[in-house]
Amino acid sequence: MKEAMFYTRSENGKVKCGLCRFRCLISDGQRGICGVRENRGGTLYSLVYGKAVAEQVDPIEKKPLFHFLPGSLSYSIATVGCNFRCRHCQNYTISQAAGEGRSVMGKELPPEEIVDRAITAGCRSISYTYTEPTVFFEYAYDTAVLAHRAGLKNNFVTNGYITSEALALIRPYLDAANIDLKGFTETFYRDVVKASLAQVLECIRDYKRHGIWVELTTLVIPGLNDSDEELAGIARFISTELGPETPWHVSRFHPMYRMTDRPSTPLATLRKARQIGIAAGLLHVYEGNVPGAAGENTFCPGCGEELITRCGFSVEVQKIRDGFCPTCGTVIAGVWK
Repeated sequence: MKEAMFYTRSENGKVKCGLCRFRCLISDGQRGICGVRENRGGTLYSLVYGKAVAEQVDPIEKKPLFHFLPGSLSYSIATVGCNFRCRHCQNYTISQAAGEGRSVMGKELPPEEIVDRAITAGCRSISYTYTEPTVFFEYAYDTAVLAHRAGLKNNFVTNGYITSEALALIRPYLDAANIDLKGFTETFYRDVVKASLAQVLECIRDYKRHGIWVELTTLVIPGLNDSDEELAGIARFISTELGPETPWHVSRFHPMYRMTDRPSTPLATLRKARQIGIAAGLLHVYEGNVPGAAGENTFCPGCGEELITRCGFSVEVQKIRDGFCPTCGTVIAGVWK
């Protein structure tokens, strides 16, 4: 165990966690919503420090991050635990594994070893992913600091619920984030993921204010968040609050976990979502979970040339040079080197 960061002691042996926006008030012997931060005698501990439940070398496109070192490899790690309760979670076997006081699983993998393995595998970054990186913040932070010193970049794949103060601390070592914007109504967030849309939007703004490279992902679920109005609302938010150069990934849903009562997203719905994004002025809208579709590719917003050709998680052609279109010289937003 490791003493947690971002908490204050309260009355009657309780502690108030300040890591995520739930700001749990935790009684002695109890855990926060995430299931991996426990109050023991008035001290809050992380139960997952150094305990990796998943590690893998992935293409960066799998995160998905399409404008962040495209074609490179990223060393991906996770622990158990999550502060959301998404009914459609694809990684529920590990994200929800620590709930209801269950024992915390994972194998010992110290930050130094993660960095060494990433370098040996030829990775250019480390991804904190699969579950919610916020809940293993201390582990991610120590790893990110070492990775930064070794010349590696760091990225979060996140639900966007970290507090402003925690994000500010890791900011010097965090280069990019793919943030889920799961829907655009408080009803969706309350009923499907047990969180608040307003808090997620403010967190996304925090990432932008800190200058971290941001890409957003929306899993389009039939009958829940796929209306034209809701998709247009997300597109307007991205365009006006983050900038039209911000990539938006609209991804195909498949029945999973506690949401098997509806079909996979029709391809026509994804195409519609992409067109809504483009009509709102977004320059880079991508269709996810549809390998081989033209909606995976990156086009120059200036001349229309296809600059990056993808198939699934593989980059087949990459023409961008130092962040510019080689044909017309238009700047292509992203992290390219």
